[in-house]
Amino acid sequence: MKRRSFLTQATGSATLLGSTPLVGAQAPSMAPELVLTPPVVMAPRPDGAELVWGVSRHARGMVEVKTGEVIRRFGGNAFGFSSQGEKVLRVRLVGLTPGQTHAYRVITESMVEPAERHESAWRELRTLDPQAASTRFVVWNDTHLQEETVRRLHEATPSADFLVWNGDICNDWTKEELLSPTLLHPAGTDFTAKAPLMFVWGNHDLRGAHGFRLADYVATPSGKSWYAFRSGPVAVVVLNTGEDKADDHPSFKGRVACEPLRVEQADWLKQEVLTHPELRDAPYRIVICHIPLRWTQEAGEENREYDSFSGRSRKHWHDALVAWKAQVVVSGHMHEVAWIPGSQAFPYAQLTGGGPKPDQATHLEVTADATRLRLNLRSLDGKPLVEQTFLPLV
Repeated sequence: MKRRSFLTQATGSATLLGSTPLVGAQAPSMAPELVLTPPVVMAPRPDGAELVWGVSRHARGMVEVKTGEVIRRFGGNAFGFSSQGEKVLRVRLVGLTPGQTHAYRVITESMVEPAERHESAWRELRTLDPQAASTRFVVWNDTHLQEETVRRLHEATPSADFLVWNGDICNDWTKEELLSPTLLHPAGTDFTAKAPLMFVWGNHDLRGAHGFRLADYVATPSGKSWYAFRSGPVAVVVLNTGEDKADDHPSFKGRVACEPLRVEQADWLKQEVLTHPELRDAPYRIVICHIPLRWTQEAGEENREYDSFSGRSRKHWHDALVAWKAQVVVSGHMHEVAWIPGSQAFPYAQLTGGGPKPDQATHLEVTADATRLRLNLRSLDGKPLVEQTFLPLV
């Protein structure tokens, strides 16, 4: 299938989960439900995570975390306001214990009429553990609003330390109403119930008149669209490859500025990733970015309508990734499964996942312990497509 032939428009449904109306303040039947999505667990860290959920009108949100008989309440920002919004609520959890399962519930209160309060059921999230002996995570890519694909990926995804959604969640953000159901309740799934989400920006996630709003709905550990973390023996560097054409391409209408981000990420790789002991000394080192940094056929790239690999990014990042001893780059973008082994010129291997339609879609399971790192890329029906193993660097 041609890469561009998949583009169809669809949106995920949004339903109310785990709500409890405030006694004596039930909203009239004609009023929209206050809470539109499940609470989505994003940006897990050793000391916390961020909860994000959709609402229909101006509301404030709080999160309660229970440890034994002690309940801590989180909410509010650095400017003295409660955590509030008209379309989305976000609450950052801090001070939690690494590698532990924590019980939490989300509380939502309308700040406009009709008065309404909702309390979710008690749920669980697990913080990351950089000291763990092993780790397991799953990677999706290029779902492009394909609801059947998202549902089947969710069904196929096991419980894991985290889930990476590796870009191109949408086609174009043509209207703001796409953001909440697509990002927070895709295909009607409670998709972070099994694993908290690490989000990666794809080139299509930058597109459309409302693409600039995406950052209001997505949390990352660093607060930027690139970040790094450690889970057990694996260090993961997430990079933003930006668009697949030059910033001044007329189709973007001045909306993107990706080249400055590539330069900033190059500096960050040198100053942070190469020097932070937790990342620098990890037994296994993985890069995740939407557009691959290598491709099977790179000759003639200048004549393509769009970039098959991000040479724009590679020229800035390559030396630092080699110095870091990156073992593999995990990407999507081309809607084609590919495995490119490391070489003398490019010591890091390149793996790309499949496309948006169910017969193209793939999911990658990554597991690691003291003896080896395993990559298992499978189709939705479970067929093995790529199986690779790496030995520890240290």
